[in-house]
Amino acid sequence: GDKLVVLGGPAMNIGLGGGAASSMASGSGNEDLDFASVQRDNPEMERRCQEVIDRCWALGENNPILSIHDVGAGGLSNALPELVHGSDRGARFELRKIPNDEPGMSPVEIWCNEAQERYVLALSAQGLESFVSLCQRERCPFAVLGHATDDGHLQVHDEHFGNNPIDLPLGLVLDKPPKMLRNVSSLAPVLPAFTGEGVTLAEAVRRVLLLPTVGDKTFLISIGDRTVTGLVARDQMVGPWQVPVADVAVTALSFDGYAGEAMAMGERTPVALIDAAAAARMTVGEAITNIAAAPIARLGDIKLSANWMAPAGHPGEDARLYEAVRVVGTELCPALGIAIPVGKDSMSMRTVWQAQGQSKSVTAPLSLIISAFAPVTDIRKTLTPALHTGAKLETRLLLIDLGAGQNRLGGSALAQVFGQLGNQAPDLDDANKLTGLFAAMQMLIREELVLAYHDRSDGGLFVTLVEMAFAGGTGLQIQLPQQGNALQCLFAEELGAVIQVHAGDLARVQQVLEEHGLGELAHVVGQPVATDRIVIQQGDEALFDDSRSALRALWSDTSLRLQSLRDDPQCAAEEHAQRLDVSDPGLNVVMPFDPAEDIAAPFIAKAARPRIAILREQGVNGQIEMAAAFTRAGFEAVDVHMSDILEGRRSLKSFKGLAACGGFSYGDVLGAGEGWAKSILFHERARADFSAFFHRADSFALGVCNGCQMMSNLHELIPGATAWPRFVRNRSDRFEARLSLVTLQDTPSVFFSGMSGAQLPIAVAHGEGRAEFRDPAHQAQLEQSGLVAARFVNNRGEVARTYPANPNGSPDGITAVTTTDGRVTIIMPHPERVFRSVQLSWHPSGWGEDSPWMRMFRNARAWVG
Repeated sequence: GDKLVVLGGPAMNIGLGGGAASSMASGSGNEDLDFASVQRDNPEMERRCQEVIDRCWALGENNPILSIHDVGAGGLSNALPELVHGSDRGARFELRKIPNDEPGMSPVEIWCNEAQERYVLALSAQGLESFVSLCQRERCPFAVLGHATDDGHLQVHDEHFGNNPIDLPLGLVLDKPPKMLRNVSSLAPVLPAFTGEGVTLAEAVRRVLLLPTVGDKTFLISIGDRTVTGLVARDQMVGPWQVPVADVAVTALSFDGYAGEAMAMGERTPVALIDAAAAARMTVGEAITNIAAAPIARLGDIKLSANWMAPAGHPGEDARLYEAVRVVGTELCPALGIAIPVGKDSMSMRTVWQAQGQSKSVTAPLSLIISAFAPVTDIRKTLTPALHTGAKLETRLLLIDLGAGQNRLGGSALAQVFGQLGNQAPDLDDANKLTGLFAAMQMLIREELVLAYHDRSDGGLFVTLVEMAFAGGTGLQIQLPQQGNALQCLFAEELGAVIQVHAGDLARVQQVLEEHGLGELAHVVGQPVATDRIVIQQGDEALFDDSRSALRALWSDTSLRLQSLRDDPQCAAEEHAQRLDVSDPGLNVVMPFDPAEDIAAPFIAKAARPRIAILREQGVNGQIEMAAAFTRAGFEAVDVHMSDILEGRRSLKSFKGLAACGGFSYGDVLGAGEGWAKSILFHERARADFSAFFHRADSFALGVCNGCQMMSNLHELIPGATAWPRFVRNRSDRFEARLSLVTLQDTPSVFFSGMSGAQLPIAVAHGEGRAEFRDPAHQAQLEQSGLVAARFVNNRGEVARTYPANPNGSPDGITAVTTTDGRVTIIMPHPERVFRSVQLSWHPSGWGEDSPWMRMFRNARAWVG
């Protein structure tokens, strides 16, 4: 009798190839089948689904959801039967109740399409009413498709044709799936050894740094929001120069603690062309050496997700897949004490086509991608590759070489850039060494003996070291062992890591490594130096000497070129010039106040918590961190959806404050905030409600990101906002996600009282943040009135007029404005995502729990009184 519901987007002609398309060699089917196998995503719909789910579980014992299942492979034909069969139930469904954007589909297409952003749920009959109201509030589509039965039978009725296209016992489908038998043969690769004959070190360096798999990925990373939720403690960008070299991602579990979660990845696909088992072991090993940078209680806390990809049926590949799965599943992971509870596979890694009457094909090699996850004991202690320097800081760089000096070059970046592969694959020869590395690093982290950490992977030791130098803004003095080939030593991609330690701590560090069986594998390989030179020596012989900026130019060349093609090319050139500026001091701080001072404490002590409306629209994803910041400052944060205002369920009359949140799309259109504003301006009740709120002398408001864009378009309702700009597409023509510097101006803003002159890092995440004035006179009026509350500045503290210090191209770096009485402030970056020090990708050492941005929320509380 329980209701069976689909939540989310409509059915579409997607994924209908199933086994006939997604698991066959691409190109060997027909055009329609290939098109139907392509997914189209709708992140805004996913956002709305997630809000409904969150609202449901937040009801606790009154949660109407009894069971939930995502819609993936096979569409509803798989998800709905699995939903009910798992509870030993049957079901009755009506096919035509499925929301459908392509009604011309046949019954089998409606039932089996794989349109995404959908869930199927079982709801208690008494919980249906509350579920419906939540869906309506979030504007999330849903449909009750049927109900559960106690007979274990699946019946799908089609009212259009008046028949039952599906009518069978569920056990027939799900109880005992048939086993598959594959009869395969192994093919031993016959490969020549890698020869470095005639290869100079300088040319090897140049080619390896230009290899896209090795090089700078800023062009990809800076277009993805990495601060949403306010729980991100470690993203890819490291150090005051924000270089994308982090080994591990770390998030906090809450807004007031230091427990968290870590995620890292591993892949060694080129090695699989030589030895599939070695590639699989190396992949797991790389995931572990990456995640070891985070403080994790024990190795067994790590869980792995395995994504297998192979061209099934291609000669020798099935046997390679079997061998790789076998060594990971029955040997390595049991030896490490690590489980692989989840994963997926793609068995059609081959494409075929016809050209001039000939059959052509490209086959991708066996690939294993490992994602490792683990709980983190203290997110503050996560290590990064950024080298530490200082006039009195004498440090050493220590290589922990799990390859034990073998330096096998097969499948390496060096081999690839010289058109070779090699026949000696790097491998994890002893799982105990990997266990020892992880355990030793955790002990060193607990004893705070490591300043920087970076694993050795793509590009080998040389790339590991120069990436650490890029992140730390230092030079390097590298000393290679007397014996051994320099190319092998620098470019072999054996497992391992480089750590930076105080010279005075070196003996203790080596003792810890010895205790974990790594004593003979650890070697001092150099030290950072306060110059711009990267110098490599072997004995007394100088093998290499070049500037860090010249190497950085090579490493970032691919990012520059792709960014120039995709985005505004002048912006790309300006960013590249900043990377190569050796005099750039990096992100830095000017602090004219004490961020630890809680000016709201006397008001919080009165136990009064003024109510603030945390306003959001469909697709908003930044409301939780906004609520957390205001709650910490002493407010009662109340979730208010625009549908509540438009439908009269809530009014702004009962609130002292209003915070319009950001981070969303509105119907997948540009000018999302403008659309949000028009839903207010053209709605009689909403317009009157907002106008009355803004005209109250005791109210205040904050707009951030899309909320900033929205409120800028409400300027006619806001006293003292006539000169405000609107916010339009970024100059780079791309979404920008960065840690930027802003300076706060002397304005009447209630939020920035006492903060004038501060120069602070802040999270940026927007696609339309460029301030555009109606005419120069309006900008001059705003400037002369002293209503520009914040400007982007470069690392020298100058008003930023070039990219990326000015990430959106706003005139004179304008990124926050206020009203003449200071009650309403709008700001494009995200202070609510960095109100704790741990939320910043970089901050000066010594900062406490609260970042300086917490002051603005406490200012609001003090203003209310």
